[in-house]
Amino acid sequence: MTKIVATLIAGLFATAAFAQAPAASSAPAATPAVAKAQAKETKVDAKADAKETKAVVKADAKETTADANAKEKVADAKADQKVAKVKAHSKAAKTKTDAANKEAKAEVKAGATPTVAAAPAK
Repeated sequence: MTKIVATLIAGLFATAAFAQAPAASSAPAATPAVAKAQAKETKVDAKADAKETKAVVKADAKETTADANAKEKVADAKADQKVAKVKAHSKAAKTKTDAANKEAKAEVKAGATPTVAAAPAK
């Protein structure tokens, strides 16, 4: 058991030693011209990324607006359909009432006893 513990501890120390960052190599310092070129390239990349992000956001906004307009049109169509349905039911009820009244008048003219027409249920 002690050998296993000793092996584990030695393994931990070995991994810690290898996990250390290597010493900084003596790379030659970049010349000012190279540094400027790298900075310019970074700046151009940043601008391109910003333009791309802006275009994506704009497209998403247009899509959201289009979805909202479509939903609004559907809601308007449903409301119009309900109004038309109510008007049709009202007109049908009025037509039935008018027909019953004409029938009653015809019976009165004919001398028969009029039958009272029940109002249609809504």
